[in-house]
This record gives sequence, C-alpha cells and structure tokens, in this order.
Amino acid sequence: MSDHYVKVKVQLEQIKSADEEGKKEAAAEEEVVLSPSPGSASASPVATTVGGRRDAVRTSVANRRRSKSRGKKESPNGTCSSSIKQEASKPVQETIETTAGKMINRNSSERMLQIKGTGKVLQGKTETNGVVVPNHRSKDQHTKEDGNKLTKKRKLVTVDTSKAKTSLEALKVSIRQLKWKEFPTGRRAACDIYWHGVSFHDNENIVSGQVNKFPGMIEMLRKINLSRAVRTMQELFPDEYNFYPRSWILPEEYQLFAAQIRLAKDGDSSLKPTFIVKPDGGSQGDGIYLIRDPADLRLLSGGHSKHAVVQEYIQRPLLIDKLKFDIRLYVLIKSLHPLEIYIAKEGLSRFCTEPYQEPSQKNLNQVYMHLTNYSLNVQSGNFVHSDSSNTGSKRTFSSILHRLASKGVDIKKVWSDIISLVIKTVLALVPELKVYYQADIPPGKPGPTCFQILGFDILLMKNLKPVLLEVNANPSMRIEHEQEVSPGVFEYVPSPVDKEVKVGVIRDTLRLVDPAQRKPPHPMSLPLGPGTEQEDILEVGSPDKAEPGEGVQVGNVLPSLCLKQVFPKYTKQFSYLRLVERIAALFVRFLGVKGTMRLGPTGFRTFIRNCKLSSTSLSMASVDILYIDITRRWTGMVSDSREAAAL
Repeated sequence: MSDHYVKVKVQLEQIKSADEEGKKEAAAEEEVVLSPSPGSASASPVATTVGGRRDAVRTSVANRRRSKSRGKKESPNGTCSSSIKQEASKPVQETIETTAGKMINRNSSERMLQIKGTGKVLQGKTETNGVVVPNHRSKDQHTKEDGNKLTKKRKLVTVDTSKAKTSLEALKVSIRQLKWKEFPTGRRAACDIYWHGVSFHDNENIVSGQVNKFPGMIEMLRKINLSRAVRTMQELFPDEYNFYPRSWILPEEYQLFAAQIRLAKDGDSSLKPTFIVKPDGGSQGDGIYLIRDPADLRLLSGGHSKHAVVQEYIQRPLLIDKLKFDIRLYVLIKSLHPLEIYIAKEGLSRFCTEPYQEPSQKNLNQVYMHLTNYSLNVQSGNFVHSDSSNTGSKRTFSSILHRLASKGVDIKKVWSDIISLVIKTVLALVPELKVYYQADIPPGKPGPTCFQILGFDILLMKNLKPVLLEVNANPSMRIEHEQEVSPGVFEYVPSPVDKEVKVGVIRDTLRLVDPAQRKPPHPMSLPLGPGTEQEDILEVGSPDKAEPGEGVQVGNVLPSLCLKQVFPKYTKQFSYLRLVERIAALFVRFLGVKGTMRLGPTGFRTFIRNCKLSSTSLSMASVDILYIDITRRWTGMVSDSREAAAL
C-alpha cells in the first residue's frame, strides 16, 4: 500500500513540474510577443492576439491530458504507460514572433486552433505518419462553400397559377426560367405567390403570400373613375395634368357637355371638334365610336342610360408609315406602402391598318383608321403578323424610338415625358386605392400583400407630346395569336414580338417580388429632367444603349431586369402632387374606413369624435344638425351647377 502511494505521489509531482515548466515557457513567449523588435512592429497585433488565444487553448489541452492520465490503467509494474508519460512531457507547439518578424513552429501535439471572434475550433488533419497538417482553407473558399450550401438549401418559390387565365403561357415560361415551382391546379398549403387573371377576389381564401392584383384596381380603372381621379388632379394642378384629354361623364354631365360645345361653336363657327365615346366597362375597343355633335350620342341601351366617358379626339397624332399607332407600356406597382413604381423599358406599338386621315363626317365610322385597338385591327385584312420587331402591325416600342432617333428626335425627352405621365397618373389613383386596400386588408389582420402590372395606353401627338388614352387593370399577356391555317380552321401560333416583351415583364416582376430576395434600399430621390438619372431607362429605347439580344436568356444566366424603378426614385419632384393622398390618409385614420367612400351621419359623428371636436358647446345632437346642414348645402351647389350648364 505504501509503495503504491509513493508511486502515485511521484506521478503527481511530475505532472505538476511539467505544468510549471509550461507556464514559464508561456510567460517567456508573452514577453517576446509583447516586446517585438522594431522590424516586427507591423505584425505584433496579430501575434498578440494569437498568443492570447494559444494560452487559453494550451491550458484547456493540459487539463484534459491530466484528467486522461489519471483515468488510464497502470502498467504491470505499477507505473503509468510510457506513452502517457511521453505525452505529458512533450513540449507544447507554439508559434512565436522573432526579432526578424518571422513565424517559427515548435513541436507539439496540440491540434486545435481557436479562431478569434467565432468560438469555433478548427481541427488539424493527421496524416498516416502522425504529422499534424493544419487546414489552410482561405476565407474565400469558406464563403464559396457556405454560399453553395445556402443555394442548395434555399426553398423553391411556389406560384399558384390556377387563376392565371390568358397570361398562363407567359407565366409558365417565366416560372421555368426562374426554376420555381408551379401549382397549376392550386395547393392546399399556402403558396408564396398567387397569380390571378381578373381581380384580387379571384380567390377569397388567401391569408398570406402575395397576390398580383390590388383590391379596388378594376373599379378605379374603369373609364369613369379614372376620369374622375385625373380630373380632380387637373383642378388642383392644371398644368401638371394636361396630358389627359378633356372629358365628360355621361349621362350625368350630358347637359354640361352639350352647353360647352354649343358655346365653343358659337364663338368660332369654323370649329368642328371631334369626340370619342368610350363605354365605362368596355374593353378591347368594344362600343367605342366617334361623334362631332352631342346630338349623336347613343345614350340609351335597352331603355337604360349607358354610362360612358366622352373625350376630345386627338386629331393630329404622330404617324409612322402614314399609319396611326399607340404605345402599350407595362407599369408595375410593386407596393402601395411605400409606393413603388417600375416601368418596362420595352413596350408594344400597335398600328391601325388603314392610312390615317383627319376625321370628317365621311370617315368617322372607319375604325381601322381611327382606333388602334389590336382586337379590332386584327380582324382587318390589312393586318400584318410579323416575326420582326420593327415591321408589321404590332412592333416593339424600341423600334419606333430607333426610327425617331434616326430623324434627330430627342429620345431622352420623350422618355422623360412618358415617365412623368405614368407617375402622375398613378399618384392620381393611389388615394382611393389605399382606401380600397384598407377596407379589404385591414392592418393587424392576416392577409396577403399585393402588386400589379398595369397596361398604359399612350398616344404620341405630332409634336411628340404623350397623351394618356386609358389604363388597363388586366392588360393582355398572351404570347400567341389566332391565325387561320386553312379555310375556316384557326389555331393559336406563337407571336415573337409578344413573347419578347411580355415574358420579360412577367419574369422580372416575379424577380422583384421574390420573397427570398432582400429588399434593396430606396435609391436617392433625384430630379427628373433632360440629362439626369432617367437615362438608365433608355437601355432599350436609346440606340446608343441598346444591346443586341437583350432580354434573351443565355444558359442559366438571367438577363438584366427590363423593369426600371421610377418611384420613389423621383420622389422629390412629385411629392407636392400627393396632396389628395394625404387627405385620404386622414379619411382612413379618423373614419375607420370599412369599404365605403361616402361620409354618412354615423361616419360624421366618428370623425368629430376622433378629431376631438365635440365639447359641451357642440353636443352630438348639434353634430347631427351640422351634418344635415352641410348635406343640404352640398346638394344645392351641385344642382345649381347643373342648371347653369343647361342654360
């Protein structure tokens, strides 16, 4: 028993002495590191950090070795295994900074190095000869490997296309290019994106994800509501909103329309204006006709008044090949809160199929001469389907800009005016859109976020001033057209021009709303004018910046975005036009909107209460009387204006 006690005591003393020697070596090393020669001054901070980390690692390794040595079985002669003794007596590997500034490695069994600031330990690689080879993977290698792991683990974006309708083919192509997951018949589990063909309410059971329609957008872009919204802004900012033709709402403003035209003709007997009548809910040119006198209006249909908008007809449009044409531009509203607007750099130019003549009583009914709607002109025998983007009855907008540029037209000015028109139109729509949005998706309740592609129809006048014709909530995204392949036999065939434009718009819209994409910071708000930041949108429109093959996918690499942000990029220039939007925000805040645009007696009470206007001198009974008085005054003002118009 006594011999065993002596042996154990000797072993403990050996371990203790080895530990003390290690501490002395560490202290000597620390002195060398902290007091480098002048030639090694630049490396001293690194050496100090590594030395401090090494001490911590050395201490932990020594402790583990002591615990292992105590737990090992003794050899037959009553002593510990020689390998254990050798392991305990080996010097610890360390790297010190010499006066020459070079790093020297000392023999060691230490195989781990703690990385500063990460809490991670890198394990060295042991070869067959027992030599430890540390890992020397660079930071770039780690980053690349980590990126590959993230790419592999990234969840596929899911898209519900069960309600897509006419945009389905272009949508399918876009999803394939993005390598996302399509659910053509829907899905029980929630999808990331829901693509609707008509309205926000195509699917009423969505509580998450994103929907490609805003609530209320269809209502706001009907001919009458669009005219009202723009006319409101025209009254406040007449010079800023002179891009929209003078318009009247029928039948309620018929007397006003007739009186104003009569007065104009009385003042100038040679005046022979032309007007275009558009049904409120019409589309694809259905029901549109031209008149020269209010008496020619067709106000009745089946005994009921027809709701429509009548506008001044633009008699001097820009002509290409003696043909009238309009421009279909695609605009993405990515968000209302905050407002984000993108414009496609490429669009479509849709041509009439008969040479243009200024309207007269004889040619008013020649729709192929005056109306640019594709759905009308495609029925003409003169309609030309072309595989080229710069010929035929439907061409790319960039081909028109190239042609104008060759004649010396300032393309930057044209684009600047178009951008301004788009932003101002959207600003006119936003106030009521926010009210609709609040009514369908109240804050704090589950619901999707929204985005939407709009189709702006724009006409260039002879002086190159852009004029807004209308805005489509559901622009056609077909990439094929109907063609008669044999007598009486029709089938859909691909349309290269449509595919080039529309697939890019849908694909890049999806890229912008990708839920896995980090939201980029808003760019600085810059003024919009010739020679400023609007030039970046001219990559397609300007011959100097056009690139052949742009928009074509090469291998697995997607082309650059064809959608360019214009708002909030140009916020500063247009912020003063958001007056009505601020009023709408007050309306929503104080009235607690619930799907109504009118202020009834209950809403008026809520408004007074929320604004804290009621007091002992203004009771709720007085509030009701005030509401009745305001309503009577408003009704009297409206009736007086109508009577004055009838005179």
